[in-house]
Amino acid sequence: MTGGRRDDAGRGPYGGARRFLRALPPLMLVGGVFFDVLTPARYSAAPMFSAAPLIAAPFFSTLTTLLTGIAAVLASVGLHVYNKTAGEISSFTEFLTVFTVSALALLINRVVRRSGERLASARVIAEAAQKAVLPTPAERIGGLQCAARYEAAQADAFIGGDLFAVQDTPYGVRLVTGDVRGKGMDAVEAVAVVIGAFREAAEQERTLEGVARRLERALAREGTRRHGLDAFEGFTTAVLAEIPRGDGGGTFDGFVRVVNRGHPPPLMLHADGHLDMLEPGEAALPLGMGDLASWPDRAEARPYPPGATLLFYTDGLSEARNAEGVFYDPAERLAGRIFPGPEELLDALVDDVRLHTGGGSTDDMALLAVSRPATGQPERRRTMPVVPPGVR
Repeated sequence: MTGGRRDDAGRGPYGGARRFLRALPPLMLVGGVFFDVLTPARYSAAPMFSAAPLIAAPFFSTLTTLLTGIAAVLASVGLHVYNKTAGEISSFTEFLTVFTVSALALLINRVVRRSGERLASARVIAEAAQKAVLPTPAERIGGLQCAARYEAAQADAFIGGDLFAVQDTPYGVRLVTGDVRGKGMDAVEAVAVVIGAFREAAEQERTLEGVARRLERALAREGTRRHGLDAFEGFTTAVLAEIPRGDGGGTFDGFVRVVNRGHPPPLMLHADGHLDMLEPGEAALPLGMGDLASWPDRAEARPYPPGATLLFYTDGLSEARNAEGVFYDPAERLAGRIFPGPEELLDALVDDVRLHTGGGSTDDMALLAVSRPATGQPERRRTMPVVPPGVR
């Protein structure tokens, strides 16, 4: 689910530089030939012939690197024959230099390719782990339209401390979005604990407050197994929501209950482009900090009209900065915009964040959008871009 970093395909912030580097080996060979022919015999193009296979090694296949090295050696020998200097000691020295560097380029190519194979294997394992720990929600859950994204800040990283989950339960559709303190495997383990506890509690607890208490206890148990700083300062910001059904079970009551434990507030995007920020009425500590203070969780009910979309996100979105250090403001950027569905909303949002940050981010970002279709709502609606035309 990670996007925007495929430099190997010539896209992304370094695509132009990669294309230039790929064109360098033949340019070095051709340039070396012209340099040697057009300059006096005392000037040598050996450095250009040596550089060609070295540049090719990390960007081309083994066969292409080998052919580049052979071309460099033949060009060096052929030019000395053309200049009638093949019998000189300096000619043999240049030939030996180009040959040795070409052999070294082949070795570098093999090392790079093996490292790439290991990286590809690690990526496959990471993708499998992410799907196991953080599965992508179905497009439709309990009559609601859902979409989710996980955007890793680090290239080739797939899992971290951000989380989301949606579950259809006897009490309605329940969901959680959160951000575990810290990075690395400890954070991933905590994500697995939160997701597992949520799935169990969402089915069993009659109230959303009960689900929050179960998550608090699960993180408290997890904290006893941790060491170092995480044993004392491990916590998870989270927002839980519940969309209850009507008495018939086939429709929704028209509101959403929210419990916010120190997490960025969700956004409610209405069908007409109007936007509400679901700020909690009372601030609360994140999950896992029950030793510092405790008070009963209170779910707050907010209207959830047909055609509206709920957007949940982690602070990787709201704390994304541009070159001037200005934070990304999702409420400001999304106000007045409408989208055909949650998938298109998240696509536009990810692209807009990438535009805002110039393609780079310092924190992972998890996004979850849940739409309540209106009766008779068309499959596609008019779409407006997040960024107005002409604004860059």
